[in-house]
Amino acid sequence: MSESVKLQKLIADAGVCSRRAAERLIDGGAVTVNGALAKLGDRACADDDICVNGAHIKRAPAARTYIMLNKPAGVVTTMSDESGRRCVADYLGGVGARVYPIGRLDMYSDGLLLLTDDGDFANEVSHPRGQKEKVYRVTLIGDVSDGALDALRHLDAIDINGVITPISPCGVELLSRGSGETVAAITLHEGKNRQIRRMCESVGLKISRLTRVSIGGVELGSLPLGKWRRLTQDEIASLMRAGDTKNDKITETEGISRDE
Repeated sequence: MSESVKLQKLIADAGVCSRRAAERLIDGGAVTVNGALAKLGDRACADDDICVNGAHIKRAPAARTYIMLNKPAGVVTTMSDESGRRCVADYLGGVGARVYPIGRLDMYSDGLLLLTDDGDFANEVSHPRGQKEKVYRVTLIGDVSDGALDALRHLDAIDINGVITPISPCGVELLSRGSGETVAAITLHEGKNRQIRRMCESVGLKISRLTRVSIGGVELGSLPLGKWRRLTQDEIASLMRAGDTKNDKITETEGISRDE
């Protein structure tokens, strides 16, 4: 059973009215707890049956956790690993909640990874119908030509384990070129398994570093490698989308999209 608190607090937390107004309702005989008439000074638990003027109050929603992690390369996107490899759980000290990753980030890639304990939020962010743009900073070996970058832009299929799989067009922006490397920003609207690596391989390009820098407009920014922070309310709101995917369940071990 959950810890008991002042009855007026539970009523206020449920959004019925203010604590002071709740005290007046209790004093006026309008509140019952588990069928018994309540009185001022009573305490109750969140799982008690509390009625105000005969109507059951809705329990206050549990606080949820939404964070971003700047995942280092060489770390697997799981909360545990039977092979003893480093996993994202090793970098989540102090979070104070049992969060899990939303989607995947390839073991050899680094950058932005979202984690939460809110299944509905995870579904909305991950579901393919959400079409959340994901931007990656890709460092390629060599001075890559404009023609090769253009080939990436127009690629419409990749080989996934021997199966030719259609892909949506991606954005490719040249950021810099020189000193034996080329840096580009690649924007995906979907998350096929190791998609960017397979795309580059198909046009003869080699990747030296792959970093995810944003999801749905939420930026990694200056968050240090291996560190995490909580999402702001504005960031949470920007990741939510219209539409109902609550029947499309997601679990800690699956993840809807398998991103780079």
